[in-house]
Amino acid sequence: MRLRLDSFSNEVYMRPMYSDHTTKLPFMKMHGLGNDFVVIDERGKAPRVDSALAVAMGDRHRGVGFDQLAVIAGADESDLRLTFYNADGSLSGACGNATRCIARYEMDRTGKDTLRITTARGTLHAVDLGDGVTSLNMGHPQTDWRDVPLALEMDTLELPLDGAPTATGMGNPHCTFFVDDIAAVDLATLGARYENDALFPERANVQFAQIMNPNHIRMRVWERGVGITLASGSSSCATTVAAVRRGLTGRDVRIDLDGGTLMIAWRDDGVWMSGPTAHVFDGVWLP
Repeated sequence: MRLRLDSFSNEVYMRPMYSDHTTKLPFMKMHGLGNDFVVIDERGKAPRVDSALAVAMGDRHRGVGFDQLAVIAGADESDLRLTFYNADGSLSGACGNATRCIARYEMDRTGKDTLRITTARGTLHAVDLGDGVTSLNMGHPQTDWRDVPLALEMDTLELPLDGAPTATGMGNPHCTFFVDDIAAVDLATLGARYENDALFPERANVQFAQIMNPNHIRMRVWERGVGITLASGSSSCATTVAAVRRGLTGRDVRIDLDGGTLMIAWRDDGVWMSGPTAHVFDGVWLP
């Protein structure tokens, strides 16, 4: 299909050389610290998004490109409901940065400064902190092997893998390694290996973290179904929980990722993540 690209301000429209109004699918492109998303608002519309569409749109050469695709739907029990797809078409139970991006969009659209958002993770609470910063409560971490989940009963604090990583569930399974020199880590090789380790029946998001001081972590991320990403909200939450459980940091932590910085706070009511978001452009997909 031939497309013409028209661009002005922060809006981008992909228009065909011919017209077919029945197949147009509006979308938004957003990112949190370079962790990028396509967002489709299906409220009041017939559902059109499935795994095949996610794969097509996720192709960075022939589609739009994203780490995750998020679908907005209406919800009786909250302000909205979100469903997430990875770039390989698999479903993701949680996506913290995408949820923050959509919360920011919805707050700007409605004028609200708090939101309740339903996901497979449960109902999450978002708050506008001002100055473009959106905070999201990702809920309580899951530290029992059944809940992560792991394939076998074991202590999740130190798994029987090289490097003794920590397993944490944050709606997605996470495997966190603590290293002395993050620059020396072969993230592509090790991320792919541990994402698919037999201990993780649902695969895993893999993090490598270097403790800079008791309130500061440097981290890099491999996401299941995606690969290397510039940032990950749920991974940042999982890494903070793992660091606290191992006595490496306090509960309020700055995490520096390849794409920027998130502030994570593990509180009595859950793990809060705060940071900036960006609405990059609006477009139309023509299947």
